[in-house]
Amino acid sequence: MIPVEVAESTVLRQMFDLTLNEESLAVNLNLVSEFRDRSKIREASCKARASKRYNTKVRSRSFQKGDLVWRMRSDTRKNEGKFSSNWEGPFRVREVAQGRAYHLEWLSGKIVPRTWNVTHLKFYYS
Repeated sequence: MIPVEVAESTVLRQMFDLTLNEESLAVNLNLVSEFRDRSKIREASCKARASKRYNTKVRSRSFQKGDLVWRMRSDTRKNEGKFSSNWEGPFRVREVAQGRAYHLEWLSGKIVPRTWNVTHLKFYYS
């Protein structure tokens, strides 16, 4: 209440019914779950539209065993200057691991020690 309503009785205060107010609150409480469900559906729809729009420009890459690939050079390239190459290789895909990761080997047969994600690899065309 505002201070004016304390001193003088207003129409709002005169018409106030406690039982009607409690019923209205109970109805609104029941509607909360419906509002939440509706907002979750709207959120999922917006996310689906955004991912669909984003994925139209994404080119997926996958390699098979035996493919020749370039590998993105590590951070040691920064010490060599800005005109150094960004990619090194070629490498051969030795094994396809889970999660779009690949085990590589040099063309001489020497195994590369760790797995490489597809984002750091690209096809080697000879």
